[in-house]
Amino acid sequence: MHVKTDVFCAGSIILPDKAGRQINVGGWSLDSTFGVRLYTPDGSAGVNGTNDWEEDGKLLKLQRGRWYPTAAMLPNGSVLVVGGEIGSNDKPQPNLEVLPKPVGGDTVVELDWLARTDPWNLYPFITVLPSGHIFIAYYNEARILDAKTFQTVKELPNMPAAVNNFLGGRTYPLEGAMMLFPQHAPYTDPLRVVICGGSTPGPASVLDNCVSIAPEAQNATWTVERMPSRRLMPNMVALPDGTFMIVNGAKKGVAGFGLAEDPNLTALLYDPALPVGRRISILNETIVPRMYHSEAILLPDARVLISGSDPQTPGFAEETRIEVYIPPYLNQGLRPPEYNLPNHDWAYGGTYTINNIKLYQGNIANLRISLIAAISSTHGNTMGSRTIFPAIQCSGTSCTITAPPNAFISPPGWHQLFILDGPTPSSSKWVRIGGDPAQLGNWPQLPGFTPPGM
Repeated sequence: MHVKTDVFCAGSIILPDKAGRQINVGGWSLDSTFGVRLYTPDGSAGVNGTNDWEEDGKLLKLQRGRWYPTAAMLPNGSVLVVGGEIGSNDKPQPNLEVLPKPVGGDTVVELDWLARTDPWNLYPFITVLPSGHIFIAYYNEARILDAKTFQTVKELPNMPAAVNNFLGGRTYPLEGAMMLFPQHAPYTDPLRVVICGGSTPGPASVLDNCVSIAPEAQNATWTVERMPSRRLMPNMVALPDGTFMIVNGAKKGVAGFGLAEDPNLTALLYDPALPVGRRISILNETIVPRMYHSEAILLPDARVLISGSDPQTPGFAEETRIEVYIPPYLNQGLRPPEYNLPNHDWAYGGTYTINNIKLYQGNIANLRISLIAAISSTHGNTMGSRTIFPAIQCSGTSCTITAPPNAFISPPGWHQLFILDGPTPSSSKWVRIGGDPAQLGNWPQLPGFTPPGM
């Protein structure tokens, strides 16, 4: 595959168009920082795709050059791009813009709180809240924004950090990772976010905790949970059973080339359903030291693919080995359940049937169904991550699923649908929820680009 400009430290999300294209924005140095690149997957099970990236910086580019930006899906189906720097370790880009670019002149919105917290706020964590507002976490701060004006609705308390340094941060280069607690129908509980790991400015002291908050709760405060070891540059993976895996990273330093050491091989499981103080358990260790530029993602068969590491730390090579980690739910020798999904395109609030369900341990009355949103992950930022347990009614070998009610609970996009027979998940099938309200499937109408349609 080929790109025309450098994607090093860009941002990405999966679009809600009918093809599930990936958009990649920003990148490394000069023209690359303005890059807007689109990839349309065209493979199928057992068949390699042949499409390549589409890009033309003269016809389509960002309004501002960005290195280390975050991309997020807005409730209206357009793409929010936030933050970054104008180039590698250069001046900040403390602002945001929207794709497709709105009609008119310059539409960039400046953000004084990003300017104030430079350089500790790269790849800020962003998600849509059930109210329709936007949650954003950067450095050791967090706030809620209006999704249309991007003005601050609410400033949240600063995140706790280390006992010896309250200035510890959670975004690059003090890199932690964020996940959303699963949302369960009827979606009346406030959405909670959890951020694990990080480090401190100055003499680096890597953090050994996770902090969580329900941003829209009346008296929102951070809850601190101790991890069994310090962890900088973690990767967090949402699993089909509503838990998270925490892997990779280092115990000393900050994120970047040659700035961290002492790799953390301990894999952790975080279970949001358990009481505070009991949510984190220790799993079997990973095999390969993985520090800067490492990744972990969920595979369709519910295993976890772990890759990367280009630390430039003495004694640690650039890694080309990959690992496939088998979570506990697949480690019991139980046969995964199976199902058919006749309809892969769901409207908000609609009801849809999965059929020909085959369970090999439990019974249909205890079946669970989860929807894991498509993500694009880099530097601990799993852009687009979301876990939903929808309302279901099951009988015989079929279940009727009620789709999430709106774009605030589930922004438009693609999801992996898993069924769970007791602890054991099926392989997933892809379903799109909420359509393509911003008509990204018809964008961009420019030479050299092939919009897939809505």
